Amino acid sequence: MNIIRTEIPEVLLLEPKLYRDSRGFFFESFHAGRWQTETGVPATFVQDNQSHSLANVLRGLHYQIRQAQGKLLRVLTGEIYDVAVDIRRSSPTFRRFVAVRLSAETQRMIWIPPGFAHGFLTLSAAADVLYKTTDYYAPESERTIRWNDAELGIPWPLKDQPIVSAKDQAGAALGDAELFD
Repeated sequence: MNIIRTEIPEVLLLEPKLYRDSRGFFFESFHAGRWQTETGVPATFVQDNQSHSLANVLRGLHYQIRQAQGKLLRVLTGEIYDVAVDIRRSSPTFRRFVAVRLSAETQRMIWIPPGFAHGFLTLSAAADVLYKTTDYYAPESERTIRWNDAELGIPWPLKDQPIVSAKDQAGAALGDAELFD
């Protein structure tokens, strides 16, 4: 596994070694015994989540203020534009974000640590996304920052108005959101 540190060093891109042949491919997507050794991240995953999104669906920017979740995310089918925003006030990278394209073709994964808001835009006709989390889903703790918050200025690669849930449309501006210290 090739580990790539992004502009925000705690956010990691992981490139698995793919074994391809005429039948398709194989790769090891997760190995608990090597996770901390290879990434330097002491994380235990407790829940797997999967989403299916149609073209131009934008999900996010989500986080849990209590029971903060680290996420190891990959795309099973399709392609997405994935965004992680540092919302830790005490962080030197506060308000900065990492944005990457993830696809089933490359099988690259992203590690998003606790203390980050997360969202993605489906770039293909549909996308299936699988992510492991370091804490359980706690709906009472879930928060949303508006995906198009001017203070963040995320350059979403939109061709049309995105399809956004009512909950995400009602997300808070970064300046009004409950954030991490």
